[in-house]
Amino acid sequence: MLKTKETLITTFAMFSLFFGAGNLILPPLLGFKTGEMWWLVTLGFATSAVLVPVFGILAHAKLQGTIFDFGKKVSPAFSLIYSLSIYAIAISLPSPRTASVTHEIAVQPFFNISSLTTSIIYFALVFIFVINRSSLLDILGKILTPTIIIILLAIIGITIFDLNLNFGDATIENPFSVGVLEGYQTFDAIGAVVVGGVIIVSVNLKTKAPYEAKKGLIRKSGWLAGLALFLIYAGLIITGALNQSNFDSTISRTELLTGISRLTLGDTANVFLSILVSLACFTTAVGIVTGTADFIKERYAKFKNAYLYTAIVGSVLGVLIGQFNVAYIIVVALPALMFIYPLTIVLILLNVVPDRLASPKVFKVVVLTTALFSIPDFLGSLEFWSFNKEIFEWIPLSSYQLGWVLPSVVTFVIANITENSSMLNKDS
Repeated sequence: MLKTKETLITTFAMFSLFFGAGNLILPPLLGFKTGEMWWLVTLGFATSAVLVPVFGILAHAKLQGTIFDFGKKVSPAFSLIYSLSIYAIAISLPSPRTASVTHEIAVQPFFNISSLTTSIIYFALVFIFVINRSSLLDILGKILTPTIIIILLAIIGITIFDLNLNFGDATIENPFSVGVLEGYQTFDAIGAVVVGGVIIVSVNLKTKAPYEAKKGLIRKSGWLAGLALFLIYAGLIITGALNQSNFDSTISRTELLTGISRLTLGDTANVFLSILVSLACFTTAVGIVTGTADFIKERYAKFKNAYLYTAIVGSVLGVLIGQFNVAYIIVVALPALMFIYPLTIVLILLNVVPDRLASPKVFKVVVLTTALFSIPDFLGSLEFWSFNKEIFEWIPLSSYQLGWVLPSVVTFVIANITENSSMLNKDS
C-alpha cells in the first residue's frame, strides 16, 4: 500500500506539470469577457481543461504504458503517427510558449534583455532538470508546486474578499462553447497523455509496488490534481469577471493578468507574479521535454543516448520558437489543436470506458469519424470557413466549432450495438 505522502507528492507534481502558461493567462480574460456568465464559461473551460485531462490520467493509470498504448487498438501505425504528432506539437508550441510568457510577464518588466536571451537561459535550465529526471517528482511535488499554489491563492483570495461581488454583462456569445475551445489552448488533454507518461516513469523509478497499488496512486492523484485545477481556474475566471470595470475592453491576456496582480498585491505584484509565472511555465516545459525524451528513448531503445539527444532537440526548439510573442504562438497553435484535440479527447475517453465497450472495431470507426468531422473545424481555423460554411453547416454544433462531437457519440453507440448484435448471433 502506497502512503498518503506519496499520493500528495504525486498530486502536486501532476498539478505543476499541467499548470503552465495557458492555464495562467487564459482564465482571467474569459472571466473578463463573460462577466455575470462567468459560471457558464467556467463549466466549458473545465470540460476541456479539467475533466478530459483527468480522464487522460485515469487512462494512464489503467494502461500504465506510454502514449503509444492510447491508439494501438486502432493500429500500431496509427498509434505511432499519432504519438509522434503529439510530441512534435508539444515541443513546438506549448513548451516554447512557456518561455514566451515568462519573458513578457516575468523578465521584460525588470530586465532590458531580448526574448532570445530569455529563451536561451530558460531552456538551459529546462535541459538541466530533464537530464536529472530521476529526482523530478520530488522536486516538483515538494518545492515548486506549493509555491505556485500559495501565490495563486493570494491573488484570488484578495480579489474575492476585497472587491464588491458585482459582475458586468457578457461581451461574448455562447460562453460555454467559447470556454470549451479556449480550454484547447491549455493543451491539457495533450498534456494528460504526455504528462501521464512522465508520471508513470517517475512512479516506476520510485517504487516497485504492484500494478493495482500504482493504479490507485495515479487515479487518486489525478482526481486531486483535477480538483485543484478546477478551483484555481474558477478563481481566476471570477477574478477576471470582478475586474471587468477596471481595465480597457481591448486589454491582452498578459496585460490583464499583470494588471490584476498589481491591484491585488500592490507594489510587490511584479515580484510575486514573476515568481508565479516562472515556476508555472517552467514546470510545464520540463514535463513536456521529459515526456518526449522518455517516449523516444522507449520506442527507439537501440539508439544510444536517444533520451539525451531528444532533450537537446526539445530545448533548442524551445529557444527558437520561444522568442515569438504569446499572441502569435496562440494563433499559430489553433489549427493544429482543432484537428488533434478532438482525436486526443476521443482516444482518452475510449481508453477510460470498460473494455467491452471499446473493442478494436469501435476504436477504429470512432477515431475515423472524429478525424473526418474535425476537418471542417480545422479548415475554419485556417480562415477557409467562409468558403465552406454552406457545405458544412448541416453538421450539428458546427457553428460552435464542435462539429465532431455528435457524430463521434452516435458512431460509438452504433458501433457497440452492431458489435453486441454480431456477438449474440455467433452465440445463437
